Amino acid sequence: METTSATGSRFALEPFRALRLADSYVGDPISHRVFARPYRSVPGRLRDWRRKRHLRVDPQPALYLHEYTSAGVSIRGIVATLDLAASADRVFAHEAVHADQVVELANRMTEMSLNPAPILLMHQGPESVRTTLRATARTAPALTYTDRAGQLQRIWRITDPATRDGLVESLADVRAVIADGHHRYAAATRLRAEHPGTGWDRTLVMLIDQADTPLQLCAIHRSIPRLTFTTIEKAAAARGDDFRRHESSHDALAELETAIVLHDGHHWATLRPTPPSPLLVTALHESLLPAWQVREDQLQFHHTAAEALARAGQGVCVLLPAPTFEQVAASARSGQLLPQKATSFQPKPHVGVLMRDLRDG
Repeated sequence: METTSATGSRFALEPFRALRLADSYVGDPISHRVFARPYRSVPGRLRDWRRKRHLRVDPQPALYLHEYTSAGVSIRGIVATLDLAASADRVFAHEAVHADQVVELANRMTEMSLNPAPILLMHQGPESVRTTLRATARTAPALTYTDRAGQLQRIWRITDPATRDGLVESLADVRAVIADGHHRYAAATRLRAEHPGTGWDRTLVMLIDQADTPLQLCAIHRSIPRLTFTTIEKAAAARGDDFRRHESSHDALAELETAIVLHDGHHWATLRPTPPSPLLVTALHESLLPAWQVREDQLQFHHTAAEALARAGQGVCVLLPAPTFEQVAASARSGQLLPQKATSFQPKPHVGVLMRDLRDG
């Protein structure tokens, strides 16, 4: 693993004063109104909500340990601000972004003067950090509540200088991969370049240890209208892909961990591309779609297999295995970006639990 002495960079977490929605508003769709258009009005709405005690800001900066639980799955991570310049070589994207969307988001963030949610970063951390965080989690949290959407929130403030500084130093060698928030991270780096020496030098992140309480990596499936098995089979013969028809869904789905599963509403098949690829979603976009003469804008995306299968009668649904953290991390750190919507990370924390108003530091 690279070290700070070898590269001159460091993963630089810093404490901040958290802005929090009142417990009764977290997970409630009505709370989204405070962040809605026009975005230039958001700072005024925040001031109004503070007066009404719908929003509160912590009195002193801290690192935060945030643990949230959804459907029995608990995720725990450190929430802090990240020095973008110092950490530039230690945060890795795993998928590309749209430049126009980054510009739009940067403009919105400027008008709001707010980080409404942390960017989710994942890594495999040192045992010393896990030990400290587990010990912290055994103490009474500063806040604990179940929000309006049923997500359990538990928050600890880490203000002891020795503990805080020890965590920051122990995490200095982190090489983190973005799980959720690629466009926000790109927008944050743009704002840092445009407004040096301001609060935009940092952005809000949540660092999650995949060796402790891992985010679940889930596949995002595709459906392709008007595509036929005939087209796929002809392309497979020309390319040397291993295309096999199956008598039943059970037989086809049994191979989903190692093959692409195809269904056209009547028939089932599996496909293993040539050359073999450990990341089938990459092979799909780089090799198979061109061979099938399918454009990216023809794809429809589905977060569950059931949703994709429901569209099979309109063409072909393409079921993909979920990549592993190790595959995503290796791809990101090598500079090999995955296609957009290659995977989703679940569960995510609800908006409003921990935010950062740039005027509060």
